[in-house]
Amino acid sequence: MSNEYNVEMQKLFLEFLMADHELFVRCNGIMDPDFFDRMLRPSARFVQEYVADYGQLPSLHQLSAKTSVELQDITPQIKHDEVHKKWFLTEFETFCRYKALEQAIIISTDHLEKKEYGIVEKLIKDAVAVGIAKEFGINYWDNTVERLERTRASKGGTSTGWLTFDRFLYGGFNPGELNIFAGGSGSGKSLFMQNLGLNWSLAGKNVVYVTLELSEDLCAMRLDSMNTGMSTRDLFKNINEVGLKLGTTSKTNHVGKYQIVQLPNGCTVNDIRAYLKEYQIQHDLKVDALLIDYLDLMSPTNKKISLSDQFIKDKYVSEELRNLATELNVLFVTASQLNRGSVDEVDFDHSHIAGGISKINTADNVIGIFTSKAMKERGQVQIQFMKTRSSSGVGMKLDLAFDVNSLRISDLDEDARDSTENNTASLYDKLKRGSTTQTNKISTLGTAEKAVDNTDRLRSILKRSE
Repeated sequence: MSNEYNVEMQKLFLEFLMADHELFVRCNGIMDPDFFDRMLRPSARFVQEYVADYGQLPSLHQLSAKTSVELQDITPQIKHDEVHKKWFLTEFETFCRYKALEQAIIISTDHLEKKEYGIVEKLIKDAVAVGIAKEFGINYWDNTVERLERTRASKGGTSTGWLTFDRFLYGGFNPGELNIFAGGSGSGKSLFMQNLGLNWSLAGKNVVYVTLELSEDLCAMRLDSMNTGMSTRDLFKNINEVGLKLGTTSKTNHVGKYQIVQLPNGCTVNDIRAYLKEYQIQHDLKVDALLIDYLDLMSPTNKKISLSDQFIKDKYVSEELRNLATELNVLFVTASQLNRGSVDEVDFDHSHIAGGISKINTADNVIGIFTSKAMKERGQVQIQFMKTRSSSGVGMKLDLAFDVNSLRISDLDEDARDSTENNTASLYDKLKRGSTTQTNKISTLGTAEKAVDNTDRLRSILKRSE
């Protein structure tokens, strides 16, 4: 610690704090008695505890009687002198930050020996962030037009590439949000994220796709199919044609990067942060969008918890991922598993998220994926908006087109969309309502897939009658 913060300077800090209750209140949030020299710590602690108990500062006589430290009364000198107060606030803030950093470095030694780098990083960040509040938010009544213009500019939504999808989210996803696609095994979580990443790359954004399960080559082959319209089994038969099409697309469309990387199952947010930092430095670019496949396969950074406690594990991972998205200001999407209770369901709700509601609470948008054999055969997949923080889309459903050969997901054409909205919705709801009131019909329907098949047949009857 620099000599400028010696014992005499620290005594002066205490004299300022004892001279003005408002100064003390402004500084109390960053003040720690352990920051002071050993002989002054009891005095700092006594002042802090006295204010907490009685709501006002003790007298200098009380302080002297309790701690044997004599301080001067400087109230007359600073009472109406804002320059002195400003000097004190600046110096005391710096003093507290330096002392917090010093303590963090000392504490970090043991954690470094245990290779607990996440804890060290947090300790240092918290110390550097020590400071008196200077940002006070916004006054709702002031500058309404300016506020709305600023919000529109920063939260206008980045298109997903699916225009019908964007309408439910006021334009798409926003940087800094935690967006989760939720689906059962085989529902297409990875395909949705791969399609979304491709949409953003084609729009010129730099995308990083982190896979914790599928190989990099398999992910890339799926993208080959999406870009060429060929099925994955036909790619090897037409390698030169595939190369020509992708080369033409990348050169003529001004596409952004689409980096695919496989990281180990059980990796942490710090692992991903380190990868992104190095990737951006080595390639001299900024990542615009990050997709992680998927949340349930990650581990929390700092918390020593049982990985078998999925609720707590996913709570910490979700919070850390959202913080990462906010810190990097990137478009962020991940996925989560739906539990067994969702298998026979037509409508998803929070109870169907594997691990419980912890992820739902943290996420900005949660989109359920519903599909069945019948829907795949007619080239469709349905998404359900389980949570939307910034729009009124909760509970809404949307059908998208799905090409089983190319694996490409796109908006339905207008005729198919109108047919689905006008015919399927009411019949689908009737089937659902009937399944809850007539138990004999439940047994005949059996599963959600049979219900969808029934809807298809009813739609055909309606079309024939038109």
